[in-house]
Amino acid sequence: MFKTWRRIVDRRRQSDGYYGWLFNPYTGNELVAIDCETTGPDPRSAELVAIGAIKLRDARLLVSDALELRLTPPASLAGNSIRFHGLRRIDLENGIERRDALQHFLEFVGNRPLVSWGIDFDLMILNRYLRAEFDFELPNARLDVAKRYAQRQRCAYSPPEPAPCFKAACRSLDIPLIQRSPLGNAMGAGLLHLRLAREDRSPSLARLAAPTHKVSSKEFLS
Repeated sequence: MFKTWRRIVDRRRQSDGYYGWLFNPYTGNELVAIDCETTGPDPRSAELVAIGAIKLRDARLLVSDALELRLTPPASLAGNSIRFHGLRRIDLENGIERRDALQHFLEFVGNRPLVSWGIDFDLMILNRYLRAEFDFELPNARLDVAKRYAQRQRCAYSPPEPAPCFKAACRSLDIPLIQRSPLGNAMGAGLLHLRLAREDRSPSLARLAAPTHKVSSKEFLS
């Protein structure tokens, strides 16, 4: 209820502003898979270091329409945080300022629905920064691939995993583990979504969820 009320307030505040169009209903046929890299696992305190995003259209991952943003290194960037996200200070030396990164991200995703593995984490991070910089949160529809995969596992013949893991899900569905990066993770989440969506549309394929059944991820790329 509180989130609904906050979204209504945000829409009214932004109605005459530059980002007012983000609150309009989306009528296209694209999604955007996203991933955020941060300095830690707590979205209330972790700092954003990189964002990856890629568009999906007509059951295809648009590899030519992708975005990867690296921010200026935060003060909390240290050994422990580097082990968490894998980005060193030298990797961020040409990073852009936080507000600029958020503006690029908003222009890229627009009001399209968002897809991610564990999307609640990504949105808590992004919304915390968006609230501070622009006084609104993302109104986009969203889909959590992790929850969708967990639902699939509950319906599969094999026992479900106690806590679904991104890498394990990719291996299970024959999705290539792309080089570790926010864009690579976004692409993996997008491919997982497309594979799961294909199973939903094809009951005969969904029944063939055994490890011996493989579908090439090239079918989902364009």
